[in-house]
Amino acid sequence: MENPRYQRQTSLKEFGEAGQIRLNNAKVLVIGAGGLGCPALQYLAGAGVGTIGIVDNDRVALSNLHRQVLYSTDDIGLSKALRAADILSALNPEIDIIPFNESLSTTNAQHIISQFDIILDGTDNFASRYLINDACVLAGKPLVYGAISRFEGQVAVFNWATNNGRSSNYRDVFPNPPAEDEILNCEEAGVIGTLPGMIGTMMANEAIKLIAQIGVPLINRLMTYNSLNNQMYDLEVQPQAGSHSLIPANFAAFEAKDYELMCSSQSATQIDPDRFEEMLQDPSFSVIDVRELNETPVINEFNYLSLPLSSFEKSVNQIKENKIVIFCKSGKRSLNAARILASHYGNSKKIYSLKGGILAWKDHKEV
Repeated sequence: MENPRYQRQTSLKEFGEAGQIRLNNAKVLVIGAGGLGCPALQYLAGAGVGTIGIVDNDRVALSNLHRQVLYSTDDIGLSKALRAADILSALNPEIDIIPFNESLSTTNAQHIISQFDIILDGTDNFASRYLINDACVLAGKPLVYGAISRFEGQVAVFNWATNNGRSSNYRDVFPNPPAEDEILNCEEAGVIGTLPGMIGTMMANEAIKLIAQIGVPLINRLMTYNSLNNQMYDLEVQPQAGSHSLIPANFAAFEAKDYELMCSSQSATQIDPDRFEEMLQDPSFSVIDVRELNETPVINEFNYLSLPLSSFEKSVNQIKENKIVIFCKSGKRSLNAARILASHYGNSKKIYSLKGGILAWKDHKEV
């Protein structure tokens, strides 16, 4: 008997009952329940994907809500994975939701990914993207990739062999990661709130097409969308001869690889908000804000020296202390400033950078 919940899609002749059965039997893992993951999860659950896994160790913050519309103000401080699972179960109690309230790592990736048919990468940092890509290649799992920044987003389907046997992966487009401080994430660069909704929905659509065996998925193609002018284009991704040599040979080698180190700057020791709090109480530290003037959030909780990154190199002689902790909005520019300091002073000064920036510190204070 036809389920009225799915009648609008089963009535499509290209989809039909066969497509719905395939969705009900499918297992999809969404890594990251943030800007991209939220819309993807909502539409995958609504469509009736039988088993959905959610990987995220983050908690809901006020700054998330303009784009992560799965959550509400009452959810601030709650686990994203656990809260998303509750909301999705209420949306569709006929499916199974499996939350993983943890970050994906080299030690748990094989165990988690092996349980699912298709993986969606909704993360927002390069270390996670390379880790997820390499794990999917090793496990033979298709990967639906999405990324956003400012007004532009990308979607692609990797690790799915075409009829001629060709299969591309993320490293065929981006063989090696940029330094951690070279490219800004959404916290630093900003993002228009509607963009992750569109890109995340496209990611869900690609997964549904793959599962239901309909349409022309973005296999071996990278689609780019610009929300300012509504222009879209896609590029064919050719498997590159050297890309597989960059991926660990097996899961033992994968577990030994440090993806954070691979994508990070070595100019400074990164510290978490708790350690930052300790340093604020130590008068031997010089605390430096490298944000541009008038950036938000405004900081009134402690004293600091403002040296904007745009003119930082000209201002380093103002720093007299030998122990320095640098912060910016999300932790990217502070690493860049640390590199500049290290080039001037070498190892004569101890340099620290606040990981996640002042936004992470503010969120930590609110929890």
